[in-house]
Amino acid sequence: MSAFTVGESDFLLDGRPVRLLSGALHYFRVHEGQWRHRLAMLRAMGLNCVETYVPWNLHEPAPGRHRDVGAVGRFLDAVREAGLWAIVRPGPYICAEWENGGLPSWVTGELGARARTRDERFLRHVRSWFHRLLPEIVPRQVDRGGPVLMVQVENEYGSYGSDAGYLAELAALLRAEGVTAPLFTSDGPEDHMLTGGSLLGVLATVNFGSHAREAFATLRRHRPAGPLMCMEFWCGWFDHWAGEQVVRDPGDAAGALREILECGASVNLYMAHGGTSFGGWAGANRGGDLHEGPLEPDVTSYDYDAPVDEYGRPTEKFRRFREVLAAYADGPLPEPPPRPAPLGAPAEAALTGWAGLDGVLEALGGAETVTPVPPSFEDLGITRGLVRYAVDVPGPRQPYPLTVRGLRDLATVYVDGEWAGVLTEEEPRLQEPVAGPARVELWVESLGRVNYGPRSGEPKGITGGVLHERQYLHGTRARGLDLDAFADGVGRVAFGPVPEAGAEAVPGAGAGAAGLYRGTVTVRGAGDARLELPGWTRGFAWINGFGLGRYWSVGPQRSLYVPGPVLREGENEVWLLELQRTGPDRPAPRLLPV
Repeated sequence: MSAFTVGESDFLLDGRPVRLLSGALHYFRVHEGQWRHRLAMLRAMGLNCVETYVPWNLHEPAPGRHRDVGAVGRFLDAVREAGLWAIVRPGPYICAEWENGGLPSWVTGELGARARTRDERFLRHVRSWFHRLLPEIVPRQVDRGGPVLMVQVENEYGSYGSDAGYLAELAALLRAEGVTAPLFTSDGPEDHMLTGGSLLGVLATVNFGSHAREAFATLRRHRPAGPLMCMEFWCGWFDHWAGEQVVRDPGDAAGALREILECGASVNLYMAHGGTSFGGWAGANRGGDLHEGPLEPDVTSYDYDAPVDEYGRPTEKFRRFREVLAAYADGPLPEPPPRPAPLGAPAEAALTGWAGLDGVLEALGGAETVTPVPPSFEDLGITRGLVRYAVDVPGPRQPYPLTVRGLRDLATVYVDGEWAGVLTEEEPRLQEPVAGPARVELWVESLGRVNYGPRSGEPKGITGGVLHERQYLHGTRARGLDLDAFADGVGRVAFGPVPEAGAEAVPGAGAGAAGLYRGTVTVRGAGDARLELPGWTRGFAWINGFGLGRYWSVGPQRSLYVPGPVLREGENEVWLLELQRTGPDRPAPRLLPV
């Protein structure tokens, strides 16, 4: 057993100064079969510690219904076996470019702005969740023979709020549940963030990507004593759909890392290995200086331009960081482990069945509701997926504009069964006026809940109403289709022949339609691969029931990562949920080695 403590100027392990050289690796963004490889890559880079968040919404999709919370403990066991220490950041909010910042939508839907405060209703949910989660962490603390050195209180709270009483409640809760490891907070190195997010008696750390000396000087104005640590050294960045891919020069990043270490500080590389937001769990941001602007949904890949790339390969940044970190190692660094085997040969998928969205909704959707105004996704219990809203335009009446108020985030519209266009938050009005009587269907898709800033926790779906000219259309029929329903439910879907490519997307029938496509791909030499979908527009993909995440032709991401453990020799099942339309030339989906 060891004792890890926070001294006046150093971290102390059994009374001896120790510098934490940590790297972020999210267990939930890496296939469990590849944890050990990725952890070995971190050790080979020169790190002695790994940091991970815990996403509440992944593990408690509905109140009291828990899903594989044991993955946290299994990961920490793998960390110990790899010879690393661990830093755990259990939230309840984590940001992480993850859906809703890790908060369950059933919590934020109920509480709105009262989430992340000392509101008793929110704290009651947190207590229940921590009571379930912390038994995976507490026995694995370093003073009990495990790897866990430190546990975070909330996350970057000073970027969001100033309820010091809330932070104190969380710290007390962690202690009451058995956390004996040092607690810490992390915030940007700005006065308002440190005053809003730090907590008396708890170590304060800072997050930044450059200018370490200035950042630590700001921290020292608030905390004259205690170890210096950059809890998030942003050595890369994340990407948004329809945006440019973000990269950082390896030499520049290595220079910034060297500056942190020259300050005598500990560091956590964010990210050391980013991984992938499998299963449609990628979050979203709001643009603008105050994060109140247009929605910017995050891509599925969380490569982050990290030193270990999405496929687990060392990059030039890895080599540069290894050179810097080697000077702080106790001895020679281990060599990187052999990379996982790639797919043996390219393989094309054969599509054998199709079901329109109406048929998929009938088999896998929730119950239809009839309400005066459109319900939100939260009202319908939809975490990730889409909702079909149907309203009637009375008649006879002349053509008028049809507008969707409060649309989040994207609606494919059909008028009397004919495709009429795609609406967005920025362009919520149909180009062609609608005459009455008419039946209007709007298939509304969430592109990811906001994970950072004042718009965190905002609801999805139609949050205002449907207007015909200036008149609200009341009497909304709504039915949700959650992505979680696919893993075990596709067998209930009635598939028919595959339609031809290129026609408009009609939900119920027709050539080239939106809907669920089923097929197989035969693999020789199962291994790491990427799935390419030329000619497809926007949707989600699964292989052997494993959710690869969202694809979208707007880029910059052009393929989906398929971890080798997902594939098997011989025949593999492929599902593609296309939500808009396929192109006029639709080559077969194909797997390529990485």
